Amino acid sequence: MAVEPVVDVAVEDLAGAARTEGDEPVAGIAPSRLALRRLRRNKTALAFGALFLVVVAICLAAPLWANEVAHTDAYKNHLTDRIVVDGKPTDVVAPDGVPVGPTWQGRFFLGADEGGRDIAVRLLYGGRTSLMIGAGAALLTILLAIMLGTLAGYLGGWVDTIISRSLDVVWSFPVVLLGVALGTALALGGLQIGPIEIQGDSLLIPLLIIGLVNVVYMARPLRGQVLALREKEFVEAARAQGLGPLRIMFSEILPNLSSTIIVFFPLMVANAILLEAALSFLGAGVQAPQPSWGTMIGAGVEKIVTGPHQAIVPGAMLALTVLALNVFGDGVRDAFDPRAKVRR
Repeated sequence: MAVEPVVDVAVEDLAGAARTEGDEPVAGIAPSRLALRRLRRNKTALAFGALFLVVVAICLAAPLWANEVAHTDAYKNHLTDRIVVDGKPTDVVAPDGVPVGPTWQGRFFLGADEGGRDIAVRLLYGGRTSLMIGAGAALLTILLAIMLGTLAGYLGGWVDTIISRSLDVVWSFPVVLLGVALGTALALGGLQIGPIEIQGDSLLIPLLIIGLVNVVYMARPLRGQVLALREKEFVEAARAQGLGPLRIMFSEILPNLSSTIIVFFPLMVANAILLEAALSFLGAGVQAPQPSWGTMIGAGVEKIVTGPHQAIVPGAMLALTVLALNVFGDGVRDAFDPRAKVRR
């Protein structure tokens, strides 16, 4: 009796199972390309990523709006000016101190604040400030977390003890409380590091504070991943070839952390923007008269009855930006998850 070629059928079935409609076989695809394919199929994440890019583009267009449409800047007061709204001359700030509401036209599109400043212009420039601090603080966090997590995880011993205990000290403080304490102290006296002096009202102060207080939330996971990677066969092979610790960390360990770093970045930017808004709202972040979404919300809360738009508009922009980054970050995390299956 003839025997069916079971092995050939099994191989053919496996090859067919490894295919998706219109795609080449999954076997042999680089992890980064596979992650990009998963991300492209996540329409929700891509939509929110596009929304974030739209917010960034709108904020980058702040000078264009200010110069060509509103004909003012983020700091100029218009307490005694009058504008025409619906054919009627209207005070920008009424004699009783109530500013004009949204006019839905070029000048004072979203109304004015108590100082007679254009809210739309300050909203766009405030977005530039918040986004710049968020991205800069996230980059600082990632650089410090990579350095500390890699050194602690690979070298171990007393290096790991010192770094881990220092991170535990930072971990023990609530992040907002620690940020307020550092922000208040540095806002009063500034910061001097050798010949470098940073004024208390500089945007570098909240950027440095946020970047430092968030390090622990990324360094600890990276340390755990490095602890697992240093026992892998490719690291043992690198040691056997005579490579030193620094070269192993840069050439063998760090490339294997790239997916984790990519996943962390959008989430760290979102957390940094939110923390900057919280610190600025409490007076320990961006200092007046520089605009940011946090300072605008803090000033708008005081006028929530007479001018609720002063707090609602920057609050909505902040919530929209953080939501977009978080949803996109979740999509990136799912794309790089090695346990995820390729779906049709």
